Amino acid sequence: MASNVERALGRLFPGLCHGSRSGVVSVCCAHPLAIEVGLRCAAAAGEPLVVEATCNQVNQEGGYTGLRPDGFRRLVEELCDRTGFSRHRLVLGGDHLGPSPWRQLPSEEAMARAEVLVDAFVRAGFTKIHLDASMACAGDEAALPEEVIAHRAARLAQVAEVAASSSAALSFVIGSEVPVPGGSRDSPDEHHVTRPEAVHETLELHRRAFAALGLDGAFARVIAMVVQPGVEFGNEEVVVYDRRRGAPLRAALSGLNGLVYEAHSTDHQPPAALAALVEDGFGILKIGPTLTFAMREALYALDHVAEALFEVPPGETLRATMEGLMVREPRYWAPYAHGGSEEQRLQRHFGLSDRVRYYWPHPAARAAVERLLKRLDGRAIPRALVSQYLPILHEEVASGRLPATASELVLASMALAFGPFLAPCAAAPA
Repeated sequence: MASNVERALGRLFPGLCHGSRSGVVSVCCAHPLAIEVGLRCAAAAGEPLVVEATCNQVNQEGGYTGLRPDGFRRLVEELCDRTGFSRHRLVLGGDHLGPSPWRQLPSEEAMARAEVLVDAFVRAGFTKIHLDASMACAGDEAALPEEVIAHRAARLAQVAEVAASSSAALSFVIGSEVPVPGGSRDSPDEHHVTRPEAVHETLELHRRAFAALGLDGAFARVIAMVVQPGVEFGNEEVVVYDRRRGAPLRAALSGLNGLVYEAHSTDHQPPAALAALVEDGFGILKIGPTLTFAMREALYALDHVAEALFEVPPGETLRATMEGLMVREPRYWAPYAHGGSEEQRLQRHFGLSDRVRYYWPHPAARAAVERLLKRLDGRAIPRALVSQYLPILHEEVASGRLPATASELVLASMALAFGPFLAPCAAAPA
């Protein structure tokens, strides 16, 4: 197991990772505050960090964040400089790179756009590339044959190799036995554990597809495979990792030529489950909605604080703004909601799948957050209100270790959510 992690992380972070490190955290989120918290926490712990953007968040057309790959890179680098995190300890990754944003188009047209996508990511300096061509496009069979998925992934790898200033710097991730980017619409209990036979079949089919295009060197730089360890979360439930169900996957690692597993959908897993995943070979541990969920909790709490301190017109609260925005533009939450109007209201604001995260880049949402923080700017939040609305931080504030300002309270809330992901990945003491 240690040799697998050493090989994979050594390729991601040449000269930085060694056998004593169990894994690495990947912040798979495009929100600046989520990235900043990851960088802050990793810098304080002296750990490297992966920061990734999905094909839906960032692409050549802007994605739902409005950012293209080069713009996302500049954002992350500016945050590195702001937080004091060394750029040498950073790896930029592209997640689920493939035709997903254009799957309503015929497959060849969607793949052509996916090739442009991969080219843009690699030319922008992203070196960890998850090749995901698993989604059916218009005219495809509903469930794509594994051979087709592997062939399309190899096509994208070929584009990456050509686009890279040094292809030796690239690392590839294959496999996609997880929900599509954006989350699953199924009940969390419907997700199975990937069979070891499927792991070996996926690896062999990709090896053949790469070889057919003369990409043996690229295949040698595949460091990880995405599999389903039986973890998932929905609006109301979390399926926690069960080591007994995952035991066959762990046993299969010995035949994977030094690969590790990459864990998706691990948001909201308890600390013990995260530690078990890393021990069982999931050397790349992803965090995304957990961070934006914690951010939303803190911002909504501060919204209540502002109402307690000032006379805030009902229509100007952050909660009211987000409700109006989501009702007017339901495409990011409606397909994932169920039940009557009250149930749907709860799910779009408070669901664990955190559909709110898609709305923070919207101008109306950004203005509402700025308005809230401006109201609280320069004001120490009274301890009683911290206790009432952010009780998890009250002890830190009361002890004087945490300033009771709005911005610091938001960052501290998110850092608490990040900690359980970083702890099992950190290097062992010398």
